[in-house]
Amino acid sequence: MDSQLAYVIILLLNMFEYSSGIVHNKGNMKKSFACSSEGFPKNQEIMKLFLSLENLEIHCFFQTGNELSSKGMLSVFTSGGLAPSLEILNSTYRGIFHFNLTLFSDRVFWLIDIPRKNITRNTDIAATEQWLVRISLHQGLNIYTTEGTLLDNVREPILQWTLGTIVTPQQLLSLSQHVRDLKVTKCPCANDVALIGFVLNSTYKGVFIGLTYSGFWNYSDTTWYDMTDTIYSHLRQAYSQLTVIDLVLTNHYLILLTSLGLFVSGDLRQANNDVIQVIKLSKADFCGFERVAYVKGKLWYNERCFANKEQFEVDYVTITFDRNRTLSEARSCFYSAEPFLSWMPCIPYEFKDVKTLPKVITFLVDPEQNTGVYLFIDTITKRTTVTVNVLQNGEPSLQTKFPPFQFPESFNIPLGMVFHPRSHFLYVYGNQIWISMDGGNTFDLITDFYNSIIKDTYHSFYTSDIAFAARNRRIYLTKAGLEKISRIGIIDDPVYVLYYDHLGFIHKLTPSHFEAGAKVGALGSSTSIFEEPSDMGFETALAPQYISFNEMAFFAYVPLNEPSDITVLKMFRNFHFGKLIHSGKSGVAYIKKILLHTKPTGFLSSVITEMLEPFAVEEANESSCLSSSLSIEETNTDSYKLVLDPQNTNASFQATDLEKTVILPGYSSFLITEILDSKNALAFATMPRSVPHNTIFPKDQWFLHDFGKINGRTWKILTKPCNYLLQQLGDESINSVKYIDLGNTHKFSVRVIPSTKGIRILEIPLLKVLVGNPNLLDVTVNGSFDNTDTYSMDISVTSRSLLQGSTSLALVMWEATTDCFMTTLIPTLKSSCSYLKSMQHVSSVAIPLEDWISGEHHDSQGFNMIKTLPVNYRPPSNMGIAIPLTDNFYHADPSKPIPRNLFHKSKETGKYKQCAAASNRAECNCTRDQKFSDAVAFSDCKEKVERFKFPVTQYGVSLEIFSENGLIPMNPSYLVTVTEVNMRKNWELSHTTPENIKKMKKYLEPILRAPVYNPLGLNLSIKGSELFHFRVSVVPGVTFCNLVEEFQIYVDEVPLPFPGHTLIAVATAVVLGGLIFTVFIFQLRNIHPERALRRCIRGNKVNESNTSFT
Repeated sequence: MDSQLAYVIILLLNMFEYSSGIVHNKGNMKKSFACSSEGFPKNQEIMKLFLSLENLEIHCFFQTGNELSSKGMLSVFTSGGLAPSLEILNSTYRGIFHFNLTLFSDRVFWLIDIPRKNITRNTDIAATEQWLVRISLHQGLNIYTTEGTLLDNVREPILQWTLGTIVTPQQLLSLSQHVRDLKVTKCPCANDVALIGFVLNSTYKGVFIGLTYSGFWNYSDTTWYDMTDTIYSHLRQAYSQLTVIDLVLTNHYLILLTSLGLFVSGDLRQANNDVIQVIKLSKADFCGFERVAYVKGKLWYNERCFANKEQFEVDYVTITFDRNRTLSEARSCFYSAEPFLSWMPCIPYEFKDVKTLPKVITFLVDPEQNTGVYLFIDTITKRTTVTVNVLQNGEPSLQTKFPPFQFPESFNIPLGMVFHPRSHFLYVYGNQIWISMDGGNTFDLITDFYNSIIKDTYHSFYTSDIAFAARNRRIYLTKAGLEKISRIGIIDDPVYVLYYDHLGFIHKLTPSHFEAGAKVGALGSSTSIFEEPSDMGFETALAPQYISFNEMAFFAYVPLNEPSDITVLKMFRNFHFGKLIHSGKSGVAYIKKILLHTKPTGFLSSVITEMLEPFAVEEANESSCLSSSLSIEETNTDSYKLVLDPQNTNASFQATDLEKTVILPGYSSFLITEILDSKNALAFATMPRSVPHNTIFPKDQWFLHDFGKINGRTWKILTKPCNYLLQQLGDESINSVKYIDLGNTHKFSVRVIPSTKGIRILEIPLLKVLVGNPNLLDVTVNGSFDNTDTYSMDISVTSRSLLQGSTSLALVMWEATTDCFMTTLIPTLKSSCSYLKSMQHVSSVAIPLEDWISGEHHDSQGFNMIKTLPVNYRPPSNMGIAIPLTDNFYHADPSKPIPRNLFHKSKETGKYKQCAAASNRAECNCTRDQKFSDAVAFSDCKEKVERFKFPVTQYGVSLEIFSENGLIPMNPSYLVTVTEVNMRKNWELSHTTPENIKKMKKYLEPILRAPVYNPLGLNLSIKGSELFHFRVSVVPGVTFCNLVEEFQIYVDEVPLPFPGHTLIAVATAVVLGGLIFTVFIFQLRNIHPERALRRCIRGNKVNESNTSFT
């Protein structure tokens, strides 16, 4: 019960942290909930949910020590009216669902059942972004928050195919012994869906691929396929030494490079939902290429998610070959765009005759700038260059975007270039790492590796983590946009590959097992596979020098005549910037500046630090020399002699004093490099100009610091803990996608909160804003500090040009450390039409759905406002009611006769759409949404429409814009045209025309050849009968969207059409006039028709009575 009380207290305390936005970098979070959509959840398992065609049923329990305490916690929270809430979100969607508050029976878990249609209505196969799932005890309070993922298994393209023959565990065990390398690729939109390929040695052959849809958490959950037969089916004979070389999974295609050629799958979206099919491959031909070329090939891919794909979004893949210089280097690099049927040389044909053409390391397409980025190395001068060329019609041209950037001579082993996923951050790596934040125009050095070379990079778009793997198996970590890097560990396995899943957890994959770390927290991490923080110190002595009360310099000692290859290993380097120096005893200093120099003697590098915790000094029982006074004498060399009081027999220099530093307050420090005897030692001065002369320092006025290595290095350089909180104000996801229509503005805000005590707060903006394509959108930034040193930034983005495209907007906490979970926010901004944006007609009569289904909705006068159309109905034309001329059927049923089909012109028109291949209405497969839709495309399904009495006058046409931001009334900037779909004429529109509208009408109407209307105050009058089907379209040039809306009105109880009224009136007048005239003549002539009638009647009676029969 005590533990339950503790949880409740924590719950109440957390309520005071309520915030309107999500706060990142709050430290390591414990997983509080265990949830599963496939059976009972397992403890300590990352939450992986899967969406099928059925309802999403989720079981969650609160993680405690055992089942009994878990059940008790559920009872405590439930009795307090608390149940978890489930938030499902990705870059464009956010939905919140609540678990049942009532616990049934003796359950130890909460349960929620969500219909699939409440999350998504789509079931087609397409690139679909994997959802992030966030479960917390109460929505908005972020209490006991646990994150997971939700994958739509129905729509993910690669999951609808089988890659080949299933490999059994026994076969896999024997196969893993022949693996010399691993290659991994992941789906751009769902990083939990990934493929791993075995690169085999010469003792085995075949193409073996592993597929996972849960992020390689468990080796047993990976399905392994043998694709050897599929590859051989495209070759004339079975060759030996077949193996995977590289592979790339794009949004819609799988590209597989083998030792015998390059193979491309068909469109993965073209799968049969009912049957799992074997994937189909086609071989790409490269003339003159043999096996030796393919073995040295490599695939390059700029990973971007194309869910809700725009017309300007295209996937590109590049293949490079390390070919002999005797062959044309212009043909050692090829690229292709989706569907990857044609592979073109990376270098335009105009360059092929240039003999001094440098070697192409790689070629990448930057979709934001619409450029091609080349990485060259001149094999003669060993100079590395990046060139950016403009793309024209999807192909690189001779026109350069920027001047070529040439790297310094020290960068002479370039191995690759890569864009961080969904961003414009461009990295070039090899024996150095460089970053470009402006599309390749300029580059900044991150770090230099004197004894190693970076061979691979691994990225997480969610956490912005970038891991660099060196050839010596050391792993380095940076964050997208940061110019800091840290060493996080060493991999001991001879064959391995790293992989980030969708939540940013790093995984170490080997041929026989997968690892994600023994202690996995609630948030993604790059260090979970390493047992302890990596020490970035180096094997030399440091000499501290006090500068002020809280500032120190540390000089790195390099012995004289040290070999150059060893010298570079005993120096401070760029990646030490922003780290912490920890003493073996006590004391911490923050490195804020790195200096390289040739003097003073013995020190080639140093750092300026800010002291966070004082460093402990040596005691007399550790170094007896401290019991004596000290004097400094010059020598014939660059060394200085340290002399103890010869009269003090208790003080002496000992061997353990080597590489300790003498501290003289106000003067230079001295690093002891040699012990001459018990009273004399040689040392190098850190500041020769501040060496004291003719001065004796009493025993209590000088000190010793031990930062040496001769007695075992006790000092370390470690990563600084995260020092800033990053708060997103609003409900946006970490890497959201925002559509900005023409003339629209999107605003969002972030806040940076310092969280580290003792470090000076900088009075400069803490966020750096970087735009991938500054020419696409107007970005305005306003930032300010408050009294608590919190930095707030408001960003406003406006689309003002007719350019369509996509750009990333990076917000980088440049002062943050790599220990922070979140340092960079990279929303994607699309100057385009949102796939959710549409125009809607708001009816003047609100009719409930149940009334539409029943077909009955009466107004106050008992008039039914719903008209059920006749079967195979077609509206009348201008030639008459009985002569319809439209092609559109309504309430179609091919098995029933077609009314109003007597005239020849009517027989020539009228075409079924959805019912074209059907024999009856049931086969039309009309959904309920289609039956209620006003779109002409679904007219076959339309059964019921709104009904009005004749005449319809001043019907208000009310229009609204629906988007992800909700409903917005139409404003005059959205000028519209209105047409009648069936070419009917008996209607007219009236609207207000301010002066600015008149000018626009005058300009647009000759171009569009149609009347243009102001959407505000638009009124419709109808003088005809039966069905009118209107289409409203927004004029082009005011929005990127093709905004079209249709609505239908049925006009009933119409008087007879012309000339019916006139004919009846004339006939009635003639008859009445004739009667009056006849009566007048009879009166004038004294004629009495009634008397003649009576005489006639009497005469007939007399005749009848006198008649006899014989």
